[in-house]
Amino acid sequence: MSLLSVVIPSYNEEEMLPRAAQVLSELLKKENIPYELIFVDDGSKDASWQKILDANREDANVHGIHFSRNFGKEAAIFAGLAAAKGDCAAVMDCDLQHPPATLTKMYRLWEQGYEVIEGVKRSRGRESGSHRAATGLFYRIMSKAIGIDMSRASDFKLLDRRAVDSLLDMPEHSAFFRAMSFWIGFKQIQVEYDVMEREAGESKWSTRSLIRYAFNNIAGYSTLPLQLVTGAGVVVFLLAVILGIQTLARYFSGHAVEGFTTVILLILMIGSIIMISLGITGYYIARIYEEVKRRPRYIISRTV
Repeated sequence: MSLLSVVIPSYNEEEMLPRAAQVLSELLKKENIPYELIFVDDGSKDASWQKILDANREDANVHGIHFSRNFGKEAAIFAGLAAAKGDCAAVMDCDLQHPPATLTKMYRLWEQGYEVIEGVKRSRGRESGSHRAATGLFYRIMSKAIGIDMSRASDFKLLDRRAVDSLLDMPEHSAFFRAMSFWIGFKQIQVEYDVMEREAGESKWSTRSLIRYAFNNIAGYSTLPLQLVTGAGVVVFLLAVILGIQTLARYFSGHAVEGFTTVILLILMIGSIIMISLGITGYYIARIYEEVKRRPRYIISRTV
């Protein structure tokens, strides 16, 4: 049997870590799947790292990586993939909202020759109305911007070793695992799952963090905002031409436009578009600045 590495990013999950380690270990042993569980502590402020140490003492197949500070979920995913020794590697959340039973289904599909097995959400479970609306808006924007249907996408995936190595060879600092795992190609298949209810703790995703996450990933994987700036410039130019013709026609007919209302409105509109355009361009320049510094995605302080 081939070794399965399970990468589990964790941030302030002291309540769920022991449960996740127990459930996954019992399941994979029952299915006779050789495994290693790699918990990546993304700079947690609670006792998450201690829980990982405890789990390691109980099960030698449990490994841990501790970041020097919080670097984000994407960095945690790639740190876990870099440490994975398996012939295939899966990524799933520590809160067990990704059903562990689906993991075995993914593994069996990998044995059949599939190289990227993507978990897609059939249902999202219980969410507040505001969070559901924010999440829906986030995925609509992401889908339009990067040209990939993200409406049911998740980080719950299983990748063949070749696919993992391809991801790790990508040098960019700002990684977006969901999009990159789709972009690399290979033989792909989707597996539907229902999001399970969190047994303990609370979600680390707020509306604000979703918005920031969307902006970061759109800038990293799409030039659509820059194209919108160009489109806005063309629209304003056409309006200016039309208004200029109208103004000249009224002037030569002896009915010149009185007052400065039109001028003020034009200045405000054009000024607003210019400022928005500068902001978008500046954001892309900032991303370029981050990339050319070539700083590491993460810093590991301890491992077990």
